[in-house]
Amino acid sequence: MSTVTLDGNPIELGGTFPQNGDTVPAFTLTNSSLEEVTLDSWAGKRKILNIIPSIDTGVCAASTRKFNEKAGALDNTVVLVISADLPFAAARFCGAEGLQNVVTLSTFRNTGFQKDYGVAIQDGPLAGLCGRAVVVLDENNKVIHSQLVSEIHDEPDYDAALKAL
Repeated sequence: MSTVTLDGNPIELGGTFPQNGDTVPAFTLTNSSLEEVTLDSWAGKRKILNIIPSIDTGVCAASTRKFNEKAGALDNTVVLVISADLPFAAARFCGAEGLQNVVTLSTFRNTGFQKDYGVAIQDGPLAGLCGRAVVVLDENNKVIHSQLVSEIHDEPDYDAALKAL
């Protein structure tokens, strides 16, 4: 279990957050076409997991735009934007913004992801959503960078995530 803050107030996160050198657990999430996809869907690719509370907030929208812009052109790399949002909301946002270099995934059918990756918000007004985090994986799903953002309203360190690749 970890603690982060929301406007300076402590928020407990359930699960264990992946650290550098860890091999992450497999997951099944729902894509914007309402299909179940797994971590193996991107086997052999480097992955940026941009884990966010909700695409409908300013910071989450900003991080999705930023990773779309900065990581979309990287070779053999996919950006997975993961939230508890319904797939419709994420698809609507990316369509309206013209974002084509990210894949949105939802935990709404498979909430186990949140605990498996240590981002399950346990209390406070955002209970049930994901904490803000970035996990960068190599081609073998080994963590090469991880950041659990300590204040949910802050953006992640984009440069550190991209440098790891």
